[in-house]
This record gives sequence, structure tokens and C-alpha cells, in this order.
Amino acid sequence: MAIMSDRWIRRMAKEQGMIEPFVEAQKRDGTISYGLSSYGYDARVAEDFKIFTNVNSVTVDPKSFSQEGFVDRKSDVCVIPPNSFALARTVEYFRIPRDVLVICLGKSTYARCGIIVNVTPLEPEWEGHVTLEFSNTTPLPAKIYANEGACQFLFLQGNEPCEISYRDRAGKYMGQRGVTLPKL
Repeated sequence: MAIMSDRWIRRMAKEQGMIEPFVEAQKRDGTISYGLSSYGYDARVAEDFKIFTNVNSVTVDPKSFSQEGFVDRKSDVCVIPPNSFALARTVEYFRIPRDVLVICLGKSTYARCGIIVNVTPLEPEWEGHVTLEFSNTTPLPAKIYANEGACQFLFLQGNEPCEISYRDRAGKYMGQRGVTLPKL
């Protein structure tokens, strides 16, 4: 399995629509960086956020998830309460090739502030907006900036195409748009 270079990522984005919209070079102009890097792609977080709250005293249950545990915000900045959590999505829409597995990692700028982005895979032939999970591990409120870098995706090409892809399995998160809550 090989990690794929900027040349490969650019070619796949342009020729096969693997990442849309695609930012060809890393942007930093006073923002948390995003765009194409040497061996990855730094994606941006969109301005739609779901922030966990205990106002309605719901229990978090992955088998029966309640929207009442969230407050929805559409903003350039999301403030996550201390020791809390928020969901968001990428600006970019991804289409993963059949012979590629993608790993999402948090950016060190956020990690150094105690804000963790969940590590998650994008499986072969999955497509959609990536739902991002932000944990504020600090005892202080923490900010997330919309339309700026939030995480990096690393593209790993397998030695051959997989036998059964995410699309073949009709995966439950296939084609997701917007912030997608847990499904059973």
C-alpha cells in the first residue's frame, strides 16, 4: 500500500472529480491552512454545526440517536463548550476510487489547542461530504473556524482493487450531504 502524492491527488481531483471543490495549492493567508499538500489534502469545515447540549437531558444512544441533544448553528465560528463535542461537515465533496482507502486526521493547529478531530476512514468507492467530529478536551470554550482547514486526508492505494467496495455493500453513509447523524 502506497501513500499518494500531490501529483496523483491533483490528477484524480481534476480528471475524476475525487475532490470538489478542489484547492490546488495550500492556502494560509491568515487562516488555518487548507488545500493540496505534499502527500495529502487539507479539507475545510463548512459553516453548519451541531453542538452537543444537555438542555433536554437526552441520553446519547448510537442505536436511537435523538436530534434533541444538539443545538444547530450556521456561522463562521463555532464555539464548543468545555469538555463537549460538535459535529460539522467538510466543504469538499469526496469520491473515493475503488482501489484507495483514505484516512482523516486532525490538524495539529487544533490538536495543540486541545481540539481533537476524530480519525476516520473513507472506504473504497464511498462518496459524500465527510461528517467531522470535534471534541473540545479543555475546560475552556473552544472555537472552530468555518471555511478554514480542519483535517487532513491521506490517500492510500491498495495493491489491487478491493473485492467488495462501500458502494457494492450499499453503505449507510453513501452519498451523504450535510452533517449526517449516526445511523443503524
